[in-house]
Amino acid sequence: MIVSRPSAWLIAAIAGCVVLQPSHAQAQWWSRAPVDFEACADVAEKAASKEARKAALTECNAKFAGRRKPGGGYSYFDFMQNRSFDIAGPNPTPEEQKKIDEHYTDFLDRERRNSIAAEIAAKQQQQQLQQVSLKSESDKPPLTTNAASCPPNSILATS
Repeated sequence: MIVSRPSAWLIAAIAGCVVLQPSHAQAQWWSRAPVDFEACADVAEKAASKEARKAALTECNAKFAGRRKPGGGYSYFDFMQNRSFDIAGPNPTPEEQKKIDEHYTDFLDRERRNSIAAEIAAKQQQQQLQQVSLKSESDKPPLTTNAASCPPNSILATS
């Protein structure tokens, strides 16, 4: 089958239009969506009302876990461990999250060991205090009344 030259050009033009037609999935390349928390917070600060700013900042917190570091890169603060982790982007990657979770497991183990050690130390201190108080009580002379040293008739004579 031989296709004429104008028909071939027409088919090529239609195919080109179909291929080059923008799709909705690629439509975000020109949008100005924030790339990290700081950019999102800058946009949120421009909101008209206080409530809108607060809602936008809450959305920024939910969307981006990491914060920009002054020298570049990002930092993720884990409030459960009260420490920060360096991460590659505005959110931890699955590998970074796994590392953070491993550190948290180690942190919990240390906290548990410290708690047990503190309990043992408190019990030992309490036992030492009890032993010291028992020892000091046994060192004291027994309490006696001096009524035996007084002559019984002297009490009757003064009355």
